[in-house]
Amino acid sequence: MKDIPKVYDPQAFEEKWYKLWEEQGAFRPAGNDNAKPYVIMMPPPNVTGALTVGHVLNNTIQDVLIRWKRMEGAPTLWLPGTDHAGIATQSVVKRHLDKQGIDIKKIGREEFLKEAWKWKEAHGGRITQQLRRLGASCDWSRERFTLDDGLSKAVEEIFRRLYNKKLVYRGQYLINWCSGCRTAVSDEEVEYQEEAGKLYYVRYPFKGTNRSVTVATTRPETILGDTAIAVHPQDDRYKDLIGATLLLPILGREIPLIADTIVDREFGTGALKVTPGCDPVDYQIGERHNLEKLSPIGTDGLMTELAGPFAGQSREECRRGIVKRLKNDGLLEKVEPLPHSVGNCYRCGTVIEPLLSEQWFVKMKPLAEMALDAYTSGSLRFVPERWGKVYMHWLENIRDWCISRQLWWGHRIPIWYCENGHSILSGGENQPCADCGSHKWRQDEDVLDTWFSSWLWPFSTLGWPERTEDLERFFPSSVLVTGPDIIFFWVARMVMASAEVEGRCPFKDVYLTGLVRDEEGRKMSKSLGNSPDPIDLIDRLGADALRFTMLMLTPQGNDILFGEKKVEVGRNFANKVWNATRLVLQNLDPACTELPETPSRHLTDRWLRSSLSRCIAESREALEAYRFNDLSRTIYEFVWHEYCDWYLEILKIRLRDKIEPEAAIATAIQGISTSLQVLHPLMPFVTEELWSYLPGDRDLLIVSPWPEVNRSDIDEAAIQEMAGLRDVVVAIRTLRSEMNVPPARVANVTIRVDSDWMKTLREQEPILKGLARIDELHLDANAIKPSHSASAVVRGMEVFVHLEGVIDLEIERKRLQKELDRVAKALESSVKKLANQDFLGKARPDVVEAARERLESLRETRSKLDRALSALED
Repeated sequence: MKDIPKVYDPQAFEEKWYKLWEEQGAFRPAGNDNAKPYVIMMPPPNVTGALTVGHVLNNTIQDVLIRWKRMEGAPTLWLPGTDHAGIATQSVVKRHLDKQGIDIKKIGREEFLKEAWKWKEAHGGRITQQLRRLGASCDWSRERFTLDDGLSKAVEEIFRRLYNKKLVYRGQYLINWCSGCRTAVSDEEVEYQEEAGKLYYVRYPFKGTNRSVTVATTRPETILGDTAIAVHPQDDRYKDLIGATLLLPILGREIPLIADTIVDREFGTGALKVTPGCDPVDYQIGERHNLEKLSPIGTDGLMTELAGPFAGQSREECRRGIVKRLKNDGLLEKVEPLPHSVGNCYRCGTVIEPLLSEQWFVKMKPLAEMALDAYTSGSLRFVPERWGKVYMHWLENIRDWCISRQLWWGHRIPIWYCENGHSILSGGENQPCADCGSHKWRQDEDVLDTWFSSWLWPFSTLGWPERTEDLERFFPSSVLVTGPDIIFFWVARMVMASAEVEGRCPFKDVYLTGLVRDEEGRKMSKSLGNSPDPIDLIDRLGADALRFTMLMLTPQGNDILFGEKKVEVGRNFANKVWNATRLVLQNLDPACTELPETPSRHLTDRWLRSSLSRCIAESREALEAYRFNDLSRTIYEFVWHEYCDWYLEILKIRLRDKIEPEAAIATAIQGISTSLQVLHPLMPFVTEELWSYLPGDRDLLIVSPWPEVNRSDIDEAAIQEMAGLRDVVVAIRTLRSEMNVPPARVANVTIRVDSDWMKTLREQEPILKGLARIDELHLDANAIKPSHSASAVVRGMEVFVHLEGVIDLEIERKRLQKELDRVAKALESSVKKLANQDFLGKARPDVVEAARERLESLRETRSKLDRALSALED
C-alpha cells in the first residue's frame, strides 16, 4: 500500500488521470447494448471560443450527470462538438488576415475559405482542450463540427425537405440588418438596451396651404424614407384631413395622409410617420395601403442616394444635419427627452437597422405547432418549470425565421440560378435548365444562419439522414443542459427539427442553468474586467476546486454570484478529503491487501453507517431532481462535519483507548471509500487519485459502481443517541469557550441526567470524555449545581463544567466585568440610536436594519456575560 503524499497538489495528478481515462476508453458507451442508454449532447461552443466560467458551470453539470449514470451502469454517451459560428469566425479570420495585410475582397471567397479552414485547424481546438482540463468525460472519438461533411449533408437534406414542403421560401421583406457584421440577423439575435434618447416633434406642411401636421419621432434620419403620415380613423383631430397631400420636410416629396387603426392616438401627437423600409410596424401599414418602400439607409450603415444632400453620411451625422435643417426651416416644433429601447447586434453591438432585403426564410408556424404539442403533451419538461411558459409564449407568437446570412464561412445555400434567373436545388445544376435550357448556373452567394445547422444537432451528430446504429441507439437524448438565453435560438428549434424529421422530441428534460454574474450582480464581461480565466483558476487551485465551488453556488435555475475567492471553498474541501483519507490509511495495517469489513454494533459505527446511507439517498434524490447545490452541500456536510469533525475524532479516541479498534478502522474505511464514490462525479480527479491508494484490486473509480442505499444501515435509534451525545459535547465545549478555559486543560463535569440518557452517556463515557476534554465525569439523576461552575441545559440534561482549579476565578471575574461594562455602554448607545427618529427617517433601510441586528447581538452578548459572571459566584 502506497503512502499518500502529505500535501494535496492537484497539478501532480489531474493530467495523469485524464490521459488514463481517455486511453482506456472510459468515456465511450459501455455495458449492455440492450440497456437504455443515458445521452447528453453537449451544446457546441463556438470554434472561436475559450473557456469561460459560464462554460465551466454548464459542462460541470453535464459531467456530473454523465459520470453518475456511468457509475450506475447505464451505457452513457456525452457527445461533444463545436459550432462553426459563422459571423464570429469570419470576423476572427478577417482580423487575422488584416494583420498580414491580406484584403479578403481581393483574394475572394475560395481563398478566404482556405484560410478559414487553416485557422480552424490551428486554433479551433482550444476550447475542447480546455474542457479536458476541466475533466469533461466526453466521448471525444465522436466529436463533431457543424461544417463536417456528415453534418453538412444533414443541413442540405433538411433544407431540401422544407423547400419541397414550401416551408422554406425566398422573398423581399424587412429584416434585421447589422452593418457591423454586414449580414442579416434573426429577431432572436437582437438585444435591446434602454438608452436616453430624444423625441423630435416635426411639422409636415400640407400641400398648397399654410397648415401642417406635427409628428413625433425618435429617428429624424428616417424622415427621408417616409411615404405617408398615418392617423387613427376615429381621431377627431384629423378626420377631415384624411386623404390630403403633405410635403416631406427637406426633400419636398409628396406623401398622403392615411388612416390606420394601428396608430396609437395617445403617443406623441397621434400622427405617425410611415417609413415602410425602416420599421416593422410601418412595413405592415405599407403592405395594407400599398405604399412605396424606400430604404434611405444602406447595408453599410450609411445614408443612400435617397437621402439627397445627406447621402454618404453615417446615421448619426445625418440625424444632426436633419435636426439643424429642420430648425432652420422652422419645422422643428420641440425636442423632449425619451428613454427608449434600441436593438443591437448580440455579436458586435452595432445598432440594428430594419432593412428591406431579399432573403431566405423558414415558415415557422407549422413547425411551432409540433414544438408546442411536445410540451403540452408532457413529452418535454423544463427545469425550472417556469421556463416552459416562456417557451410557449414565444412559440405562440412566432415569426418566420430569416435563415440567410451574407457571409462566406458557413453552409452555402443549396440553390442554383441559371443566367435567366430560374432556380433549382443543388444537384440540378448538372442538367440544363428545365425552364429555358440554359447550362450556365451560379450558386446562391449567401450562407445559412449558424443556428440552421445547430437545430439539427441532436440527430445530425448521430449520422442522420442515414439510419445509423448510433442514431437508432442514442436518439433521443436524456437531458439537455443549457442556458435560458438560447431557449429560442436553439432549444425550441431543435424540438421543431426533431419533430419534423424524427417525429419525436429530441430530449426528455431541459435543465436551464442560471447566468454567472460577479459578486455585485453584474454580467461577466472582459470590458468590466470581472471575468476570471478558468484555466488560471485550475492552474492555481485545481479543476476539482473550481467544479465543486460552481456546484455549491448554483441554486436551481437562478443566477450565480461568483468570485475567485469563493473557489477556495472547493480547494479547502478537496484538501479536507485528502487529509481525511490519509489519516485513515495511516492507521490501517500496511500489510492489508483488502478493505477490512468488521461489522460493529458500537453506537458511533451504527451512527456513521446511518449517516452515510442518508447521504447516499439524499445525493441520489438531488441528482434526479437536478438540485446540484443541494447535492454538493449534502456531500460537504457529511464529509466535513459528520465524518471528519466527529467520526475521525472519535476514531482517534477509540484507537488510543482500544475501543473495538478493528471495527472502528473498518467503519472509517467504509466511510471514506463510499464518500469517494459519491463525490466522484463532482470532483473526479482527487477522488480517483485517493481511490488508487485504497488497498485491494479494483477497477478505476470512474467505472466503479455508484453506491446503493442500504436501508438496513439506517438506525434511527443510533441517530438519536448520537445527536444527544453530540449536543452534550457541544454544550461543554461552548461553556469552556465562554469561560475562557484553555483548550489543553481538562475539566471535571457533572451532568444531571435522567434514566432516558443515563445508559447512553455511561456506555459512551470514554468518547464523551475524549471529545469534551473531561477529567472526571459525574452522572447523577439528582446532581446539584457545584460551586463555581458554568451550566447549560440540553435535551433535558443539565450540564455543569467545574471551573475551580481550571481557571483563575478572580482574573476571569475582572475580565468578564470589564467586557460587560463595555457591552453595556455600546448597548446604551445602540438603544439611543434606534430611538432617534431623525436617524430612522434619513438612514438607508439597510443601515437601520444593521443597527437593529447590532442591538440584538449586544443583548445576547450581555446575557452570556451575565451567565458567565454568575457561574463564578460561590
